[in-house]
Amino acid sequence: MPKVRLHAHGRSWEVEVPLGTTILAASKQSGAPEGDACGGVCACSTCHVYVTAGRELLSEAEEKEEDILDKAFDVQLGSRLGCQARLERDGLVECTITRESLDAFYNEHPDAKDPRKG
Repeated sequence: MPKVRLHAHGRSWEVEVPLGTTILAASKQSGAPEGDACGGVCACSTCHVYVTAGRELLSEAEEKEEDILDKAFDVQLGSRLGCQARLERDGLVECTITRESLDAFYNEHPDAKDPRKG
Protein backbone atom coordinates (compact mmCIF):
# COMPACT_ATOMS: atom_id res chain seq x y z
CA MET A 1 0.00 0.00 0.00
CA PRO A 2 1.19 3.52 -0.70
CA LYS A 3 2.04 5.90 2.12
CA VAL A 4 1.65 9.66 2.26
CA ARG A 5 3.70 11.79 4.64
CA LEU A 6 2.63 15.42 5.00
CA HIS A 7 4.67 18.15 6.65
CA ALA A 8 3.56 21.43 8.24
CA HIS A 9 4.38 23.39 11.38
CA GLY A 10 7.55 21.37 11.96
CA ARG A 11 5.62 18.14 12.36
CA SER A 12 4.60 15.25 10.13
CA TRP A 13 1.53 13.11 9.54
CA GLU A 14 1.84 9.74 7.83
CA VAL A 15 -0.90 7.46 6.60
CA GLU A 16 -1.12 4.30 4.54
CA VAL A 17 -3.83 4.45 1.87
CA PRO A 18 -5.18 2.31 -0.97
CA LEU A 19 -4.09 2.90 -4.55
CA GLY A 20 -6.25 5.56 -6.19
CA THR A 21 -6.45 7.73 -3.07
CA THR A 22 -5.79 11.45 -3.51
CA ILE A 23 -3.31 13.37 -1.41
CA LEU A 24 -6.24 15.42 -0.07
CA ALA A 25 -8.10 12.28 1.05
CA ALA A 26 -4.90 10.99 2.67
CA SER A 27 -4.41 14.27 4.52
CA LYS A 28 -7.97 14.16 5.84
CA GLN A 29 -7.47 10.57 6.97
CA SER A 30 -4.24 11.52 8.77
CA GLY A 31 -5.62 14.70 10.34
CA ALA A 32 -3.13 16.97 8.56
CA PRO A 33 -4.23 20.61 8.11
CA GLU A 34 -4.74 20.78 4.34
CA GLY A 35 -7.35 23.22 3.03
CA ASP A 36 -10.11 22.34 0.57
CA ALA A 37 -12.46 25.30 0.20
CA CYS A 38 -14.15 23.85 -2.91
CA GLY A 39 -14.60 20.42 -1.35
CA GLY A 40 -11.95 18.80 -3.53
CA VAL A 41 -13.53 19.32 -6.96
CA CYS A 42 -10.63 21.18 -8.63
CA ALA A 43 -12.32 24.58 -8.46
CA CYS A 44 -9.79 26.39 -6.25
CA SER A 45 -6.16 26.02 -5.23
CA THR A 46 -6.54 25.70 -1.47
CA CYS A 47 -5.31 22.08 -1.42
CA HIS A 48 -1.98 23.13 -3.00
CA VAL A 49 0.97 21.07 -1.78
CA TYR A 50 4.62 20.72 -2.74
CA VAL A 51 5.47 17.10 -3.54
CA THR A 52 9.03 16.70 -2.30
CA ALA A 53 9.44 12.95 -2.88
CA GLY A 54 7.58 10.27 -4.80
CA ARG A 55 6.19 12.37 -7.66
CA GLU A 56 6.62 9.37 -9.96
CA LEU A 57 4.08 7.45 -7.84
CA LEU A 58 1.32 9.97 -8.61
CA SER A 59 -1.06 10.44 -11.50
CA GLU A 60 -0.02 12.97 -14.12
CA ALA A 61 -1.42 16.48 -13.74
CA GLU A 62 -4.24 17.09 -16.21
CA GLU A 63 -4.99 20.37 -17.96
CA LYS A 64 -7.70 21.44 -15.50
CA GLU A 65 -5.33 20.99 -12.55
CA GLU A 66 -2.63 22.98 -14.32
CA ASP A 67 -5.15 25.75 -15.08
CA ILE A 68 -6.12 25.98 -11.40
CA LEU A 69 -2.47 25.89 -10.30
CA ASP A 70 -1.92 28.96 -12.50
CA LYS A 71 -4.05 30.81 -9.92
CA ALA A 72 -2.20 29.44 -6.89
CA PHE A 73 0.39 31.29 -4.81
CA ASP A 74 4.09 30.41 -5.00
CA VAL A 75 3.80 27.58 -7.52
CA GLN A 76 6.97 25.49 -7.72
CA LEU A 77 8.18 22.53 -9.77
CA GLY A 78 6.66 20.02 -7.32
CA SER A 79 3.32 21.83 -6.94
CA ARG A 80 0.18 19.69 -7.13
CA LEU A 81 -3.42 20.04 -6.07
CA GLY A 82 -4.10 17.50 -3.35
CA CYS A 83 -7.57 16.82 -4.74
CA GLN A 84 -6.18 15.80 -8.14
CA ALA A 85 -2.92 13.98 -7.35
CA ARG A 86 -3.79 10.27 -7.01
CA LEU A 87 -1.47 7.55 -5.76
CA GLU A 88 -1.00 5.12 -8.63
CA ARG A 89 1.95 3.05 -7.36
CA ASP A 90 3.19 1.69 -4.04
CA GLY A 91 5.81 3.69 -2.20
CA LEU A 92 6.13 6.85 -0.13
CA VAL A 93 4.93 10.26 -1.29
CA GLU A 94 6.09 13.22 0.80
CA CYS A 95 4.44 16.62 0.64
CA THR A 96 4.76 19.97 2.33
CA ILE A 97 1.45 21.73 2.84
CA THR A 98 1.68 25.25 1.40
CA ARG A 99 0.99 28.43 3.31
CA GLU A 100 -1.99 28.98 0.99
CA SER A 101 -3.44 25.63 2.02
CA LEU A 102 -2.75 26.19 5.71
CA ASP A 103 -4.44 29.62 5.56
CA ALA A 104 -7.48 28.02 3.93
CA PHE A 105 -7.60 25.18 6.47
CA TYR A 106 -7.59 27.54 9.47
CA ASN A 107 -10.19 29.79 7.80
CA GLU A 108 -12.37 26.71 7.19
CA HIS A 109 -11.80 25.40 10.75
CA PRO A 110 -11.91 28.43 13.09
CA ASP A 111 -11.91 26.17 16.16
CA ALA A 112 -8.58 24.56 15.14
CA LYS A 113 -5.55 26.10 16.83
CA ASP A 114 -3.19 27.64 14.28
CA PRO A 115 0.34 27.09 15.67
CA ARG A 116 1.62 29.97 13.54
CA LYS A 117 -0.30 32.37 15.79
CA GLY A 118 1.23 31.21 19.03
